[in-house]
Amino acid sequence: MVNRLISQLAHVEVITPKPAESLRFYRDVLGLEVSGQAGQSVYLRGWGEFFYHSLQLTEGRAPAIAHSAWRTEGPDELKDVVARLERAGAGIGWRDAEVGHGPAYRYRSPGGHVQEVFWEIERYKPPPGLEPIFPNRPQKYVPRGVAARRIDHVTYNTDDPLRDAHWYRDVLGYRFMELIRFDHPPNVVLGTFVSTTPMSHNLGLIRDAVDRSGKLSGVPGRANHVAFWLDQREDVLRALQVYRENGIEAEFGPGRHGMGENFFLYVREPGGMRVELFSDGYLLYAPDLIPFEWRLSQGANDFYSPSRFPPEAFLFDAFPPVEAAKAAAPAAQAAAH
Repeated sequence: MVNRLISQLAHVEVITPKPAESLRFYRDVLGLEVSGQAGQSVYLRGWGEFFYHSLQLTEGRAPAIAHSAWRTEGPDELKDVVARLERAGAGIGWRDAEVGHGPAYRYRSPGGHVQEVFWEIERYKPPPGLEPIFPNRPQKYVPRGVAARRIDHVTYNTDDPLRDAHWYRDVLGYRFMELIRFDHPPNVVLGTFVSTTPMSHNLGLIRDAVDRSGKLSGVPGRANHVAFWLDQREDVLRALQVYRENGIEAEFGPGRHGMGENFFLYVREPGGMRVELFSDGYLLYAPDLIPFEWRLSQGANDFYSPSRFPPEAFLFDAFPPVEAAKAAAPAAQAAAH
């Protein structure tokens, strides 16, 4: 069993080389609300989210995930998490308060991914005309495009998903939920799911191979996708129509993952980032279950068609680490925001 130290995934920073086109996608097609803008970043959130933002969209030279941010269970848990990270030798250091939240402590995971933890948060305040009539909603429901409700998870590529899952469990108190092994060779782990909530996962870890032979990239810190939640699988099917009407073709799906039992659909937004829509699935409250283990042939990735393998780009075309993607943008491009 583990101690609950981290409450939830709070936001993800996505780098885009096409800021205007990506903003139109997240705002008009995915249906996120714009909370504000600062510097080279635009801040967005789903209509059902209570915090200032869940997506920070930043201009840069190539698509990437610059960092993911996690809110702790409280101020004491933040101190505990920072101490654990420093003992593990993963700490990068403290950062001053930024848009949407207070001081944050950044660290680098074993797979090379930059992440941060914090406690103080800015809650969303709806502008005039978006005030909710229901007290348990952050704003009025005004559907636009896909109308994503909230961020769901982030998935990274790593040279060793099993090592990383154990690290998140032992250092940060994540729950190790599920894992996939190849059928041949049977001992090679393709992916793992860990979670800070009863959801099947809010952090996915995929083996970072560069081809079907299993050759590893040798580049730490690469990313795979960011995912947003829709309430029903019918919403995911409707989203496919919205995408088609906007000239966006599906990369993979719709379908159902065996791991998590979630209904899924993947596309690439104009800047190149892979975006998943997610719905359905199980909630697991028991704190002491061992991870569920899948073979790829059992439908771990596609329950409906176990023999259907994702497009090669889905597993092997990972996004570069942020150091290779993030850069100051020219003023002319910044004006396109």
